[in-house]
Amino acid sequence: MKNDILKFPRNIVEPVRIFLEKEIIKLKRTKSKCEYEVGGQAEHFDSQVKVKFMDKQIVQLRKALTMIKLGKYGICERCGKMIDTDRLAVKPDSTICIKCELEREA
Repeated sequence: MKNDILKFPRNIVEPVRIFLEKEIIKLKRTKSKCEYEVGGQAEHFDSQVKVKFMDKQIVQLRKALTMIKLGKYGICERCGKMIDTDRLAVKPDSTICIKCELEREA
């Protein structure tokens, strides 16, 4: 079944690639600000949590960019089926379909 997968045309994927790259730049800037915040113990812990969350987001964005480069954008990395376009519209860095996401969270 994996051979029956349609690929998104380059003119559709290119704006997504640009968006993802801009998001990485924004996250890196925000992360830098959080890393240099100075304050009380609670604020320091809060900043650490934010930095770790941003690190995970950056990794996910890079994964999606890699999928674009490989020509596999929009294909679930777990089951190999197409990711619903509505999901990609809301979360363009998705690399797994909603069914696999729900199974992973269960």
